[in-house]
Amino acid sequence: MSASPALDAILARIAAAAQAAGRDPSGIRLTAVSKQQPWEAIEPVLAAGQKVFGENRVQEAASRWTGRRQGLELRLIGPLQTNKAREAVALFDVVETLDREKLAQALRAAADLAGRLPRLYVQVNTGEEPQKAGVAPLEADAFLDRVRGGLGLPVEGLMCIPPADEPPGPHFALLAKIAARNGLDRLSMGMSGDFETAIAFGATSVRVGSALFGDRAAPAV
Repeated sequence: MSASPALDAILARIAAAAQAAGRDPSGIRLTAVSKQQPWEAIEPVLAAGQKVFGENRVQEAASRWTGRRQGLELRLIGPLQTNKAREAVALFDVVETLDREKLAQALRAAADLAGRLPRLYVQVNTGEEPQKAGVAPLEADAFLDRVRGGLGLPVEGLMCIPPADEPPGPHFALLAKIAARNGLDRLSMGMSGDFETAIAFGATSVRVGSALFGDRAAPAV
């Protein structure tokens, strides 16, 4: 029996969604969103073979994963401040939230110093929500040109977080369209409540937290 029935269930749902979309399930990566989770919730998932984990904050990720990085892929899926770029470059294998030129410049400088560069995704604010990070859809092409051409940063794919109160499908379709016209084939989209829809629209990685680990405990007052 697996150490994590919840992981088995999510992987089965990913496989079923892929097959329903006529896709190979092996082309879809599960990112286990471990942010704010206690280690006792993460450990069974890790023991069951999950190798890719998503974190929101550099400091929290460093405290959780230092000394436990062997064989794992860590993805930064939360906003990144420019003053944390060096730490992020040292810790993460993938940064999914590149969304402004100043951050691109900071990552370029940090990568040159460290001699390593995480794989990069540009976050697109498909709903153009003012409170949410991400490049506006109409600005995405020009931003990608500046980042890839001017700064020489190889962008692997795109990421989005659709508005919570709208159907996610049109947002996933928009992200896929932007990616296709820019020659990108990696799409990080879909979370616990909508990852099956994201797979139907071409997601290559899905970010699942609460459906895998359960709801995070409310912070102490």
